[in-house]
Amino acid sequence: MVVPAYGNAEVAQAVVELGAIPVFADVDAESYCLDPAAVSDVVTGQTAAVVAVHRFGRRAEAAWMREVGRRYGLLVVVEDEPGAGPDGVEQRRAHATYLDGKLNGVVTPAPGAGHTYQQYVVRVPGNGRPDRDAFARALRAKGVACKVPVQAPVYRMPGLRRDVFLPQTERAVDETLALPLHAAMTRRELHRMVGACNALGGLLQPAF
Repeated sequence: MVVPAYGNAEVAQAVVELGAIPVFADVDAESYCLDPAAVSDVVTGQTAAVVAVHRFGRRAEAAWMREVGRRYGLLVVVEDEPGAGPDGVEQRRAHATYLDGKLNGVVTPAPGAGHTYQQYVVRVPGNGRPDRDAFARALRAKGVACKVPVQAPVYRMPGLRRDVFLPQTERAVDETLALPLHAAMTRRELHRMVGACNALGGLLQPAF
């Protein structure tokens, strides 16, 4: 079964428990969901199914996934993330719109149709994981409870290790940071977070 390489391990572990072999495919750079072209690259005559997962509230490309399924005769399963729910969606979207317009120095999430912003995940430009981690530490020191959403590719997790390298997954793991976003946040809290991020953003520049 083809599964995402970026995200939590539950899907791949479930495949193993079913007695099948998880095959990891790369993700789209904007949505962090399975890239249909990457799925096509790993499909073989032994592939039975594809499991796509909505990520951070951004919906997987279900129509494209089903087209890939039809092309290769595969079962396609599209799942939500564990814990994802509808509560406060419109308020989260309003907060996300505010952040999109105010933040600089980070790459804000691509909106996408139906994005519910279960997590507001930005990319920290610079030199990958060291700069992202330094940025995160500085934000936490300013009282912003950010977190790294995915610590490692699923193919490097215990019991699921594979000798593969998927570039978009690796970049996402190294660059992404989830900023706090929930429906009950006040404009003042959002403004403080923007100020903290923007004060740091210019410090991180790519190496040449």
